[in-house]
Amino acid sequence: MRPLLAAALAPLLLMAQDPVEIARSKTFTEGPVFDRQGNLYFSHREGIYKLTPEGELIDWVQDAEAGFNGHKILPDDTHLVCAAKKSAVWRFDASGRYLGSASSEWDGKPLREPNDLTLDGHGGFYFTDPGGSRKEPSGSVYYVDRRGRTQRAAAGMIVPNGLVIDPSAKFLYVAETTPNRILRFPIGAPGKLGPMQVFATLPRRAGHQAVPDGLAVDTKGNLYVAHLGTGHVLVLSPEGKLVQQLPGGNYDVSNLAFGGKDRSQLFITGSVGYRADTEGRVFRLDLKGVRGRP
Repeated sequence: MRPLLAAALAPLLLMAQDPVEIARSKTFTEGPVFDRQGNLYFSHREGIYKLTPEGELIDWVQDAEAGFNGHKILPDDTHLVCAAKKSAVWRFDASGRYLGSASSEWDGKPLREPNDLTLDGHGGFYFTDPGGSRKEPSGSVYYVDRRGRTQRAAAGMIVPNGLVIDPSAKFLYVAETTPNRILRFPIGAPGKLGPMQVFATLPRRAGHQAVPDGLAVDTKGNLYVAHLGTGHVLVLSPEGKLVQQLPGGNYDVSNLAFGGKDRSQLFITGSVGYRADTEGRVFRLDLKGVRGRP
């Protein structure tokens, strides 16, 4: 598939104000997610913060050794968090108490570095495991069913990262970071994915490492891509066309979550400069004409 070019952008779909900074961290931020009470959780190098609707920032979990990243909340308020440095997906209750591992191995082999996850509508979830795949295409997507059984759903990727299911539940999108592209997999049944398709190849930025990280989707099926090293959130149509570039606030835009009363606000994590060297921020982008999927 030919690369998407900024010059070929379709007419703007969304109206957006400038990003508003809502939280700071000393380090790179990732994994934003909202609970039903409107609290925002996001990870950083020392653990996980909880930001209340009133603006109070709380150390929800402190653990500098876990490498927390992707984060989702189940209907029973159990939190699922990718603990990359512990080679597992961990469970927490609403108070931040550790409940054990939701997945730590497949076929008798330990996981490598779980990165991000997304819930399906059948009580299960998919997660990416890119560990070791910078040198060879060994990255995988796994599925954990409602009984807690882990199976491999797809393999052969180079640094699979963010992932999300489209509103029709027919496709799973996966950000393949190093090749700077978005993959799409047809969903045949829970945990059963069809052949890998290249959905979109993303624009590059001269002199910068421009690669995709986290993903989100709206109710119309548009895909939102956190594009590291560009300061932008890319919006792709359901056909894979680049239709808009939204300001991400951060230089290294890492992950995305829709929130607010009608989910017309996009919350963006990352860092003000290169992620290894600069402070982290969380920005809010107020949109019009869009409703995000939780």
